[in-house]
Amino acid sequence: MNPDSHFFDIRIARSTADLQAAQRLRYRVFVEELGGDGALVDHEARLERDEFDEVVDHLVLVDQRRDASALDHVVGVYRLLPGSRAAEFGRFYCDGEYDLSPLRASGRPLLELGRSCVLPEYRGGSGMFLLWNALSEYVLELGIEILFGVASFHGTDTDTLAQPLSWLHHHHLAPEAIRPVARADGFHRMDLIPDDAIDRRAAMVAMPALIKAYLRLGGRVGEGAFIDRDFNTTDVLLLMDTGAMSAKHRAFYTSRWQSKG
Repeated sequence: MNPDSHFFDIRIARSTADLQAAQRLRYRVFVEELGGDGALVDHEARLERDEFDEVVDHLVLVDQRRDASALDHVVGVYRLLPGSRAAEFGRFYCDGEYDLSPLRASGRPLLELGRSCVLPEYRGGSGMFLLWNALSEYVLELGIEILFGVASFHGTDTDTLAQPLSWLHHHHLAPEAIRPVARADGFHRMDLIPDDAIDRRAAMVAMPALIKAYLRLGGRVGEGAFIDRDFNTTDVLLLMDTGAMSAKHRAFYTSRWQSKG
């Protein structure tokens, strides 16, 4: 654990300042760093926001050494939408990109994860570890069985992403009974290279760290990628069925995600 970790606080956003600081962080990552945009993005105030912000829980990582009055204190965020709340709201965020009918039909408790990001200088340290610990407590408290959300590759040139997309398709497809499919308006097939022609090392090098982390936990993907031109990303739907974890994955989950253990 990083010796600076005692400067961190991890909590569900509890104030307007927390929410706006999370939106400021999202702007820095998704708009300034990755070139995204959106209908409700406030470029003047540098806030990345959308209609879901009022109904989700924002799990925020706070560096208490930074200035909250300048909306600079949130250095990591996860956006969490439980299935029961999505039903009241009318939809999940992922409904815009994937047909989630198989997940809904499962009748199991669902949690959508989104807008996960950390400031560059905090990536790879104890901050992400703390976020995942807090996420695991949230999951256990609500009795969630299936976690899902879109994860992104930067850019929309699928030729340059052929190795990692093909690896995901051939090795990590979700079971058909719970497998969402990308919607036709953004669908792009992922089986771009035959399995025996994939360079595994090249695929892993090109795979975003967040996706690799979920794969280590037994994560699976939906059918097809979704091209999101507003955010300049190629998205895949990742899901994790906690009930289908192998003993190895469950041990990893317990040691990495649970701060109680």
